Amino acid sequence: MTPAPPRCGCGTSSQADLGAAIREATAAARAELGGDDRPADIAIVFASGNYGTTIRPAFESLADLVPATTLIGATAEGVLGGGEEFERVPAVVVWLARLPGAWVRAVSLDYRQTPDGGMFVGWPDDLDAAWPDNAAVLLIADPFSFPVDAFIARMEEEHPGVPIIGGMASGGAEPGSNTLVLGSRTEDSGAVGLVIGGGVRIRPVVSQGCRPIGKPMVVTKAEENLIVELGGRPATERLRETYGELDATDRQLVRSSLHMGRAATEYRDTFRRGDFLVRNVVGADPESGVIAVGDTVRTGQTVQFHVRDAASADEDLRDLLAASAGSRPAGAIVFTCNGRGLRLFDEPHHDARCVQECLGSVPTAGFFAQGEIGPIGDRTFLHGFTASIALVEAAPE
Repeated sequence: MTPAPPRCGCGTSSQADLGAAIREATAAARAELGGDDRPADIAIVFASGNYGTTIRPAFESLADLVPATTLIGATAEGVLGGGEEFERVPAVVVWLARLPGAWVRAVSLDYRQTPDGGMFVGWPDDLDAAWPDNAAVLLIADPFSFPVDAFIARMEEEHPGVPIIGGMASGGAEPGSNTLVLGSRTEDSGAVGLVIGGGVRIRPVVSQGCRPIGKPMVVTKAEENLIVELGGRPATERLRETYGELDATDRQLVRSSLHMGRAATEYRDTFRRGDFLVRNVVGADPESGVIAVGDTVRTGQTVQFHVRDAASADEDLRDLLAASAGSRPAGAIVFTCNGRGLRLFDEPHHDARCVQECLGSVPTAGFFAQGEIGPIGDRTFLHGFTASIALVEAAPE
C-alpha cells in the first residue's frame, strides 16, 4: 500500500508567559495536524530570546508540553509562523509533522579539538552506515561554538550531495546565551538537527535576495579573494562597462550594495538566477584594476555582478518559489536572515507571507537566523541575508 502523504500543522503564540505560549501554540498546531491524541512524528519549536531567563526551564520541560516522537528547538531573535513574523518581541512557534514512511534520526552534535585535529561527535551509530534515499539534514547550530563551514566540508567528504538546510541560533549575543533542545535535553552550544529521508523528501529553496546585472564573465586571473582580470581585461574595467549599461536605479545599487556571484557549477551553457553563490564585494582598486570579494576565487570560474535591495529580495524569493511550485508541499521550515524582516522590507511579515502567497496556505514555521545554511547547485554553503527554506513533501516514486 502507498503510505499516506505527510501532514503538518503550525501554531503561534505571543503570550507573555512562555509556558502558556507553548501550550497555546501546541494546541493550534495539533488542531491543524488533525486534532487526535497521537503524538506527532516530529516537533520543531522556536522561541524568542525576549523570554529571557524563563527559556531554559521551559525548554527543559518542552518534551512534556509538546507530544512528539522526536523534538528539536532553539531560541531566536524573532520567529515566524503561518503568514506572520514576530520580530524582537516575545513569541513562540510550534510546528508538528506526521511523516508516514519517513526515515528520521535526531542528532545532537558537538565540536571538539583533539591532538589529531577537530572532530564532530554525537552521530547516532546507525548514521555510520549507508544513509536512506532522499536524505537531507535540518540543522540548527550555535554560532559561537559550532563551526558550520567545517561541518559542511566534512559532510561533503562523507555524504556528498546530501543537502543541509538550517540556520544559526540568534536568541543571544554572547557564548552560552542560546538554548538548543533535543527531546528532554537542552544545550547552550553545539548543534541539533534531523536527518530525514525514505518516504519523505526535504526540498530546499535558497533565496540569496540578489539580482544579477550585466552578463556572466570568466575569471582569467585571480589571487585568493582578488579578481584581477575578467575576460582578459582588468576587473574594474569590466565593472565600469557593466555600470555604463545600467539605468539610474541600478547604478545607485551598484554604489551601495554590489555583490559578486560565482557559478555553483560550470557545467551549464547558460546561467540563471539561483545558479550563483553570492558574496559581498569588499573593495575595488581602480589603479590596479583588482576587485576584492568575500570568497576565494579561482581562474576559470564564471562570475556575474549582482545587486541587493528590498525589491530584488522580493523578486528573487518569488521567482524561486514559483520555480519550485508543483504539488503543494505538506509544510515548510524557513530560516531567514535577521537582516531581512523590517530591517530590509518596508512592510512586516514579508518572507512568511511570500511563502503563503506562492505555495498556498502551507503550515510554515521558522526563525530569524544569524546565518543561513542551504545548497546552491549540489553543494551546501553558509549564507547571509538569505531565506533558506525546507519544503516537506512525499518522496517521488
